[in-house]
Amino acid sequence: MTPIKEIGECVISVGDEDYLFRPSLINMTKIGSPQEIVQKVADLHNTEVQELIAGMWSATGSLPDWFMKYLNNSNPARRAFSAAIDVLQACCESDLSPLIGDIVPSKTGKRAFVWKQGKMALQDMLLIASSLITHGVIGKAKVRQLQRNESKGTTSEFKAVDYINAARNHFAMTRTEAENLTMTEFILMLNQKYPEQKGFTREEYDQVVDDYFAMKEKRLGS
Repeated sequence: MTPIKEIGECVISVGDEDYLFRPSLINMTKIGSPQEIVQKVADLHNTEVQELIAGMWSATGSLPDWFMKYLNNSNPARRAFSAAIDVLQACCESDLSPLIGDIVPSKTGKRAFVWKQGKMALQDMLLIASSLITHGVIGKAKVRQLQRNESKGTTSEFKAVDYINAARNHFAMTRTEAENLTMTEFILMLNQKYPEQKGFTREEYDQVVDDYFAMKEKRLGS
């Protein structure tokens, strides 16, 4: 199977088994409620957890047992790890137990459940899950965002059905076709149907302002 990486799909192969991950709009609904989806995005993009894991991996080339125990006692790390499992499972139709491991009852009594690691390293799980949920909820399409169209606020929920219905209306799609779009794919299709409008992006506007003041300063210095 060949994934379309540009819209967020990826394949992980373990032996003869291929695992296809697709962050479609319908698969995003499997993560949880609209509010829970947004919370998973925040949990997976926690910079504290990302930097902690990246730093340990860079320094030692591994994640030692003592470090994993430390992470297990860190609430942000546990939330990020739980979010990664939810996203990976939501985006793949295959049984992921051999790949991401299992949550099993604890034998020590200190915790109700513990994670029995699979073949995929924790840092890879977090990285791939982060990419999947970004392609599925936010979109990673390279399009010009005009300054006047920039959103000033944040949202507490992600309603995939709104985007599914929008895709059906804009592109005369069936429900199944719209559900199988990723957010990146949806944005690219919108951008193609409605070509770029005239105007400045935030970066272009800032550059014009910088150039203006640089020219003015040069004239004053003459």
